[in-house]
Amino acid sequence: MGRPAGWMASLTGRSPMKSPGAPVLRREVERQFWREIAKGMLAEEAAAAVGVSPAAGCRWFRHGGGMPPMDLAPQSGRSLSFHEREEIAILKAQGIGVRETARRLGRDPSTVSRELRRNAATRGGRLDYRASVGSCPVSWCR
Repeated sequence: MGRPAGWMASLTGRSPMKSPGAPVLRREVERQFWREIAKGMLAEEAAAAVGVSPAAGCRWFRHGGGMPPMDLAPQSGRSLSFHEREEIAILKAQGIGVRETARRLGRDPSTVSRELRRNAATRGGRLDYRASVGSCPVSWCR
């Protein structure tokens, strides 16, 4: 007759989450957009060059006041990149274990298992990993 209240919280070890809605555009894409702006492109041209809508490019440009709101240098490698998160999702779907996934990515197994645990979508009664949910600082997600 249904599942008891709080069953998902006990399974995941965290409180229920609100729906994140549609995935936001990733930070790497916005960083590349600002690199194109630095080359002298207009916002619409830079948006097209990185594969986002002209409206998104104009919004980023307007919100930044014409200046990038982030450091344009490549990331240090401390955090998982969106590409690595996608790779984790693909390998998990193929049934590859955490240790083998970590070996293929050149990361520590604890990093991969932590990523899988933190960004598991719990809708539908299963723990499905979603790469698009991971690592979106509140100040960047609008």
